[in-house]
Amino acid sequence: MPSLISGGMSFVFFKLKKNLSVMAKKYSKAAEKKVGKVMKEFKEGKLKSSSGDKVTDRKQAIAIGISEAREAGLKVPKKKAAAKKGTAKK
Repeated sequence: MPSLISGGMSFVFFKLKKNLSVMAKKYSKAAEKKVGKVMKEFKEGKLKSSSGDKVTDRKQAIAIGISEAREAGLKVPKKKAAAKKGTAKK
């Protein structure tokens, strides 16, 4: 009985491992470095937003880093399309 359970577990692990190898990398090494530099600025308290105010939110700092990487033409995921506003169709 234990051999069936362990055999089944190894199959699940193999299948999971196989699926992970198919996934493409989302960020390039250069983009990771860019975001890392921005995060370092944030941790030192030197990061400022476009309005000139000091950034105090970690998520905003990451968004700024990704935005700068995108502007530099580095490999980052595309922005998600904004939801359309308006009335629903009847």
